[in-house]
Amino acid sequence: FVSCMERYRRTGQELYASLYKNHIQMLQCGYSKAAKDWMILEEQLFYTRGPWGDASRSLEPRWILDCYEGPSRMRRRIQHANTPVRMMQMKTPFFSRNRFYFSHALFLQIHNAICQGELTLNGVEREMDKKGLDCNQLTFFPALHESFHSEDFLELCVERQIILQEFADSEKVTFKCSVAVVQGHRVLEGVLLFGIEHFYICECFVLSPLEEVYCTGHCLSSISDPFIFNLCHKGHAVGNQMCSRYSYHDIKEIHLMRFLLQEIALEIFFKNGYSRFLVFHDSDRNKIFKRFCSFQPALKSKGITEESLNIRKHSGGEKTMLQKWQKREISNFDYLMYLNTLAGRSYNDYMQYPVFPWVLADYHSETLNLANPHTFRDLSKPMGAQTVDRKHKFIQRYNEVEKTEGDLSAQCHYCTHYSSAIIVASYLVRMEPFTQTFCSLQGGSFDVADRMFHSVKSTWESASRDNMSDVRELTPEFFYLPEFLTNANHFELGCMQDGTVLGDVQLPPWADGDPHKFILLHRQALESDYVSSHLHRWIDLIFGHKQHGSAAVEAVNTYHPYFYGDKMDLNNIKDPLIKSTILGFISNFGQIPKQVPLHHASREHNLFQSSSGILPPFMSSLQNLKLSPVTIKELNIISVLSDYPKGAIGHIVHTEKGILAVEKKKVLMPPFWSKTFCWGFEDFTCCFGNYGSEKNVTTFECMADWGKCLCAVCPSATTVITSGTSSVVCVWELSLVKDKVKCLNLRQALYGHTQAVTCLAASVTYSIFVSGSDDRTCIIWDLNQLTYINQLPAHEASLCCVAINNSTGDIISCAGSYLYLWTVNGQLLASINTTCSPESHIVCCCFAEVTDWDTRSLIITGSTDGVVRVGARGTGKEILICWGPEAEFCILNGGTELLKARNKFGKHLLLCRELNPSLALTGKPSKTNPAVTALAVSRNSSKLLVGDDWGRVCCWSVDG
Repeated sequence: FVSCMERYRRTGQELYASLYKNHIQMLQCGYSKAAKDWMILEEQLFYTRGPWGDASRSLEPRWILDCYEGPSRMRRRIQHANTPVRMMQMKTPFFSRNRFYFSHALFLQIHNAICQGELTLNGVEREMDKKGLDCNQLTFFPALHESFHSEDFLELCVERQIILQEFADSEKVTFKCSVAVVQGHRVLEGVLLFGIEHFYICECFVLSPLEEVYCTGHCLSSISDPFIFNLCHKGHAVGNQMCSRYSYHDIKEIHLMRFLLQEIALEIFFKNGYSRFLVFHDSDRNKIFKRFCSFQPALKSKGITEESLNIRKHSGGEKTMLQKWQKREISNFDYLMYLNTLAGRSYNDYMQYPVFPWVLADYHSETLNLANPHTFRDLSKPMGAQTVDRKHKFIQRYNEVEKTEGDLSAQCHYCTHYSSAIIVASYLVRMEPFTQTFCSLQGGSFDVADRMFHSVKSTWESASRDNMSDVRELTPEFFYLPEFLTNANHFELGCMQDGTVLGDVQLPPWADGDPHKFILLHRQALESDYVSSHLHRWIDLIFGHKQHGSAAVEAVNTYHPYFYGDKMDLNNIKDPLIKSTILGFISNFGQIPKQVPLHHASREHNLFQSSSGILPPFMSSLQNLKLSPVTIKELNIISVLSDYPKGAIGHIVHTEKGILAVEKKKVLMPPFWSKTFCWGFEDFTCCFGNYGSEKNVTTFECMADWGKCLCAVCPSATTVITSGTSSVVCVWELSLVKDKVKCLNLRQALYGHTQAVTCLAASVTYSIFVSGSDDRTCIIWDLNQLTYINQLPAHEASLCCVAINNSTGDIISCAGSYLYLWTVNGQLLASINTTCSPESHIVCCCFAEVTDWDTRSLIITGSTDGVVRVGARGTGKEILICWGPEAEFCILNGGTELLKARNKFGKHLLLCRELNPSLALTGKPSKTNPAVTALAVSRNSSKLLVGDDWGRVCCWSVDG
C-alpha cells in the first residue's frame, strides 16, 4: 500500500496520495465507516461514471477489450479503460477494475503500522506483511537481498521493490532468465523467475551479466539480437515496471510457439482464462518448457483438445478433433479456432493473429439467403483468385519472374499477406488496444479516412476484386464480437473525400444497421450447409497441403518466400543487415501458419446440424409439452400432487445420476453436487452439509459480521458468494481437507450497492457474476479478479432474480414483472413486461441454451401466479409473437404472418408458451397455484424442471 502510494507520488499523480492521506486522517479521527465510504466515493468521482456516478457530470468512459478467453476462445468481454489491461491478468491485483477495494481491516492495519512507526512512506525501514513476517527477509537473489538496506540500492533501482512485494511467503528463486514479453504488437524486455510454488514475470526489468535484476532504466539491455532489441525499445518510455505472480498449478497448458518464424517462444495458458507469450531470445526454449513440466508433469502430455478451446466435451469415445468436426460434434468456428491454435496463431502476437475466412459474397441484398450458393465466396480459391480477371493477373505476375530470368526463389503470386498486424489493427481500430496499435503502425496517427476500414462491402470488394495489393482474410471477431463494429470510444477517425465522417462501420443492408444482427447472420453463414460442405478446401489453402509447393502454385496460392518459416533458416544468415531486412519484412507483412498434417474432407451432411439448426425436443415442441411428476434423488419431494410439502424449492440440478433439489436458502455445490451450502439461520451463521441429510456437518460464524444473508451462489467447489442486508457482496474461499470443509475465509468484500442485495448468479465460463439489489441496480463483477466490471442501469423495481447464459454470456435481470436481456458487456438487448397482472411478479429465471450462435436460446421465467413463461429474443424468422395473454392462441409458425411480426416487433422479447400446471392437470386455470420458485433445464435440453412454493418438483417434456 505504502509503496504503491510512493510510486504514484513519484510519477506525478499526487491525487492518489492525497486521497489516502485524507482517508488515514479520517481513520485517526475514528470515522472508519465514513472514511471507507468517502474513499470509494472520491475514487469513483476521480474515474468516470459508476454505481454512484452522475452521468451528466462525468467524462464518457473509455472501453478496452479484455484479454479473457471464454467459450471457444472467444474474447467477448469489454472493460473500462481506466484500469491498465495488464493489471487484470495479475494473480493478486492491487486495483479493481473501476475502483479500489481495500478492506476496512487492511486500512486499520496500515493505520496502526504508521502510528507505531513500523512503516514509512517509502517503505524502506521495515515492511511487515499481513501475517507479521518481515518482508525484508524474503529470499530473493543475492544482489537484491544483500543491498536492500543501503541507500545506494534505493537510489539505483527502487523499482525492484515491485518484484519483492509480489513474492510469496518464504520464496526462494531457483532459476531466472531473460525474456521478451509479447503483448499484441508491443514487445517488452523482462525477466522470468522460477520460485518454489510460483513463477514471476517481471516486465521492463533486465537480467544483468552477473544475473542481477534491474529495471530497464538502471541497466543496459541483455538482449543480443538487434531486431528483438529494437522491438523492445522502440517507442517505449522507461517505467511501467510490473511483476505478475502465477502458481504452477494455475497453468492449464503451455504451447511451443514461433516468434518471427523462429522456434523461440512459449505461450502459457492459465485456468483463469488469460495467457502470456514469452520469447526466449538467449535461452533454450525447450529447456524452459521442461522446467515448467518438472513443476507440473501433466503439461508434457497435453495436446490441443476441447479443454484448450474452452468448449464442452462431447461423449462418444476417443475421437480426434478432425473426426468430431466431420461428425458435426463441434462447430465450424470451433474447428477453425482449433486449427489456428494448432498452427501457432495467437491473440497475443498480432503478427500471427488467428485467421478466419471471408464466407459471404453478398453484401448488397436486403435479405440474406443462406440457401443460395451464390451468396457465398468460393472457398476453394484464395482471395486473389475470387475473380477470373484478377486471378489471371496474379498468374501473370508469377510467370514474369521466370520470363525475365529473375530470382526463381522469390517467385510468388502475392507479395502481401492475408493476415498481418496492420490488417488486424485496421479491422479492430475502433476498439482499444487496437486503436493505439494502429496509430503506432501508422506513425502516430490514423490513416487517410478513405483507406480505413469503414464498410464491410467496400472491404470485401477491395480484397476480392479491386485492389491487387489486398488479399486479406478476416479475424475471429467478425463472428462473435459486435462491439468492434461501433465507435463507442468516439475516436475522430477522419472524413472521406465524399464528405462522409467515419464512425461506426457501414454494414450490409441485410444487417439493418444492427451490429448484433450482422454478427448473428455472419456466424450462421459460417455454420451453414454450404460452408460446412466447402470449408475443407479453404483449410487446405491456409493450413494444409496447398500452403506451398506445386499444389500451391496450381491453386494460385503462393506468397513471398519470406512469409514461410520452413523456407527461411534465419540462424544461418550471417549478414546482420540481410537478417534484419527479412525480419522486418516478416514483422510488417505477415507469416504463413504452421502446416497442419491433416487430410481434410467435406463434413458429413447432417440434417440435425443444418444452417438453421434443429432444436432439442423440449424447445422445438413447446406446444406439445406435457406435465409429469419427478422423483428427486434421496429426498421425499416426490409428486406434483403431494399433500406434504417440505418447503419451497430453491435449487434444482440435473446430473447423470438423476435430478437433485434442495429447499430455499440452500444451494448444491459443484462439481459433484453432493454437498450443500445453507444460510438463513437466526444467528446469521452458515452451514455445509451432505445432500440428502438433514444434519449440518460444519457450521461457521464468520458471515455474522455481514448482516443477514439473503442469497448465495457457488461457482466452484471452493468458492461461495453471499450477500444480503449489508449490501456488501462477500466472496468466500473454502479450505478442503480430504473433501471436508475445514475453513471458510473471506477473499474479498465488494462494495457497490446501496441497499440489500437480493439475488446472485455466476458463470465460470465467462468468469463473471452478477448481483441484483433493492436499489434497482445490477452490478457485473469479475469472478477471477473479484473486481467491478460494469453496472446495469436502473430497473423498474427491486431485483428479484438474475441468470447468465453460459453459451453467449447474455444476462437476464428481472424486477417485478419486467424482464431485461443484456449482453455480457451490459448492453441492453431487449426488455418486456411479462404479465398484464399487477399482482404477479417474477420469482426465478433461467436460460435453455442451444448454441452460442443461435438466438433461439430460450428465456424461461417462473412467477408468483404459478405460471412458467417460455420466451425468446426475436430477430427475424425466429419471431413468434409479442409477449402477452393472447400468446396461447397466437403462435406463429411461418409465412407472411412471420414477416409482419418481424416488421412490427423488431428485437422484442417474445412469448413462446405459457406453462400452467393446473391447466395441464385439470383443463382449467386456477388462481391458487403455488409460486414457481426454481427452474432448471435437463442436461440434454429435453426437459424443463420446475420447483414450486409447496416443495414440489415437476417436469415439462414432450414425452411427459
